[in-house]
Amino acid sequence: MQEKTLGLIVAPGYVEAIIKELVEDLPKQLKRFVNSDITWKIECHVDSWTGGTNYAERAIEWTRFEMENKDWDYAITLTDLPLFDDRKPITAEVHSDKKIAFISLPGFGFTPMKKRVRESIIQMMDEIYFGSSDQERRESEVKQDQEEDNEVKYQGPKNLVGKRFFEVISPLRREVLHEKDSSVHARYTLGSDTAGLIKIISGMVNANRPFKLFQAFLKIIIIAFTTGTYALVFPTIWGLSTNYSVGRSILLMLAAIITLVVWIIISNNLWEKKTGEEQPHIRRLYNVTTVLTLLITVIMYYVLLFVMFLTIILLLIPPSQVAQNLSVDSVGLGPYLYTVWIGTSLSTFIGALGTAFNNEKILLNSTYGYRQQQRRKTTEEIEEEAEDD
Repeated sequence: MQEKTLGLIVAPGYVEAIIKELVEDLPKQLKRFVNSDITWKIECHVDSWTGGTNYAERAIEWTRFEMENKDWDYAITLTDLPLFDDRKPITAEVHSDKKIAFISLPGFGFTPMKKRVRESIIQMMDEIYFGSSDQERRESEVKQDQEEDNEVKYQGPKNLVGKRFFEVISPLRREVLHEKDSSVHARYTLGSDTAGLIKIISGMVNANRPFKLFQAFLKIIIIAFTTGTYALVFPTIWGLSTNYSVGRSILLMLAAIITLVVWIIISNNLWEKKTGEEQPHIRRLYNVTTVLTLLITVIMYYVLLFVMFLTIILLLIPPSQVAQNLSVDSVGLGPYLYTVWIGTSLSTFIGALGTAFNNEKILLNSTYGYRQQQRRKTTEEIEEEAEDD
């Protein structure tokens, strides 16, 4: 039986972790959806350069170089960066004649990624193997096994991923290019500029893994919780809550969350400044993504802190004490919730002033700018070593 090798060139970190979960399953899926008479071998190559460019043309050049260097039959690059042709965002691109393709994960948006990546790899290989013209797509549809299973949704000959809720409301558009000087055979882009930009930013936030970033907030939570619990035991905040309107409490909460986000960015130098290396639209994307990633994480922090305060106060302070603090005859759950809400906001301000992360590396690795700097540094070191040799 004939053997073919598919090389997957992946950016370190987020994309690498996804591919490691798929490597064992992909040969079976390629047999099923591409050619059952071939023994498929998957080789995964982690490369910092893959996550070091935002331009589709460079990604394709590097993919071809790696495929020829490692003697693969086919190659697909997967990156956590948004890729552009000029300023047009590209989610995936296939060069059938060169037997190469790339996939940019942010184009899938904020969604569970494993199945999308698996389906997009299968689609890229299908287009490389059978071709990307309308006639070749029809032939591919006849040859493919259209029976669905629990793992892979059949995406059809012209769909990058199986149809799910997010793909229906924000679909990817397949384009076939006919320019004579272009080696691109098919390209997947986002249908609307506005909706597409929102989807890319949400995908970049997803790649920053705000849920993992939450681990870095442990010290802040401890500081805010100990300080806030001490304050809530005494009647001052309880009396303050009787004079705070709902509108003022909402403003206090928003101010506390925004203050913490801004302070984290400033104190850790996370804001991307103007340099000669990045285009303005890419720099803006990085900064918006950083703000949204931290905003999601800080909101999670705020909710957890609120739940912790509410739990401990319900255990420590009996209703009779609360009634005495508020100068009323009896109280229900409402005063507890309202006072704890104000206490959480005040404690978030305290947490911002005393920001100290138990793992700053997690924080830094959750921003595109820092990851880019590290990847470029690694790439430069490799290039210098190669020149020396």
